[in-house]
Amino acid sequence: MEGLPLNLIDVTSEMRDKLRKWREENYRNSEQIVDVGEELINEHASKLGDDIWIIYEQVMIAALDCSRDDLALTCLQELRRQFQGSHRVKRLTGMRLESLERYDDAFKIYDAILQDDATNTAARKRKIAILKAQGKSTEAIRELNEYLEQFVGDQEAWHELAELYINEHDYAKAAFCLEELMMTNPHNHLFCEQYAEVKYTQGGTENLELSRKYFAQALKLNNRNMRALFGLYMAASHIAASPKVSAKVKKDNMKYAAWAANQINRAYQVSHFRRC
Repeated sequence: MEGLPLNLIDVTSEMRDKLRKWREENYRNSEQIVDVGEELINEHASKLGDDIWIIYEQVMIAALDCSRDDLALTCLQELRRQFQGSHRVKRLTGMRLESLERYDDAFKIYDAILQDDATNTAARKRKIAILKAQGKSTEAIRELNEYLEQFVGDQEAWHELAELYINEHDYAKAAFCLEELMMTNPHNHLFCEQYAEVKYTQGGTENLELSRKYFAQALKLNNRNMRALFGLYMAASHIAASPKVSAKVKKDNMKYAAWAANQINRAYQVSHFRRC
C-alpha cells in the first residue's frame, strides 16, 4: 500500500475489519453488509488482496437477502472468473436462481454438485430450503431425515426438522428432535423451552408435568426467559386444575403457579419502573 494516503488505508482496513467481524460472529445484518461491502468493492477492491474473494461471497449473499440482484450478479461474475468449476461458486449460482424463484434450475445445479460430491452438505441443505420455499413440507421432512442418517451430528438440521414437524402438528416427532438437541446441548435454555412448549401442546397430565419440568429447567439456565416463566405458570395451573391428579400434586402445582405469577408480576413492575 505504499504511496496511499494514510486515512485511505485506515478507512479500507476499518471496513474490511467490520465485514470480517460480521462474518466471524455470523451476523445476519444484510443491509449493513451491502452498504459497507458495495463501497469497499467499488472503491477499494485493488487494496484487499486475497480477502476480496471471501468479501465477494459475503456481499453476494447479503445482496440476495436485500433483493439487490445487480450487486449479487457482479460479485458472482467475479467469483466465477476466479474459481471456474468450483462447487462453492456453483452453490452461490443456485442461491441466486432461488432468489429469482427459478427453483427447478437451482435444483439441477445442486443435483449436479451432489453427483460429483455426495457428501456436499451445503448443496443438500439448499435443496431442502427450496422444498420449504415451495411449501413442500413432506418432501423437505423426507430429505432432512435422509440427510440426518448420514450427518447425525448436524444440530442445525435437527432443529430445522423439529420446526417442520411442529408446523405439521406432528408433536411427538418434534419432541424427539428436540430431545436429540438437548442431549448434545444440555445448557441451551431455548431448546428446553421449545421442548416444554411441544409437551404442553401435546397435553395430558404426563406431558404437562414434563412441560413444567423443562420450563423450570429453561428458567434455571436463564432466569430472564419470560416465555419459560409464562409457560411454567400455564403448565402448573393446568395440572392443578386437573381432576385426575392427587391432592398433593394439586397443592404442589398451585404453589408453582403462584410462584411463577409472583415472578411475572415482579418482572412487569421492574419493567414499568424502568420506563418511568
